[in-house]
Amino acid sequence: MFNIGDMAVYPAHGVGRIESIEQRTVGEEKKSFYVMQVLDSSMVIMIPTESSENVGLRTIIPSSEVKKVYDILKKNNVEIPSQPWNQRYREYMEKIKTGSVFKIATVLRDLYLLKEDKTLSFGERKMMDTARNLLVKELAIANHDKEKQIEQNIEQIFA
Repeated sequence: MFNIGDMAVYPAHGVGRIESIEQRTVGEEKKSFYVMQVLDSSMVIMIPTESSENVGLRTIIPSSEVKKVYDILKKNNVEIPSQPWNQRYREYMEKIKTGSVFKIATVLRDLYLLKEDKTLSFGERKMMDTARNLLVKELAIANHDKEKQIEQNIEQIFA
């Protein structure tokens, strides 16, 4: 599915580059692993090639999908259910863990909208930063743009 040098998205960790494909012996079996370095943190992750799809490893969205992400961010007539912050936090974290750029965009949008009405908890502010960083990195690569430009585009939407 992936080749050395390919960019990929690993849920909740973000965009990374496939640095190598290695064979390792696990128990009695030889298994193949993608060795991916996450761009933001330089963390190195080994992902079994045979289960890479199951864990959510995916390609960067095509540039034709970037507009859909911006459309999600621009949608401001959504109603955010009134619920305790920790319940909302768990729901949003589940969306981020899916690795779906569209679900991450809804989390970022909802937190921005929520921030207009009330002060976000520390956890919500941290989650907002995480969602923004995940989106910025992927949209910049998908759109062949600079991260600074993507950040400005997002800030303009919520200004």
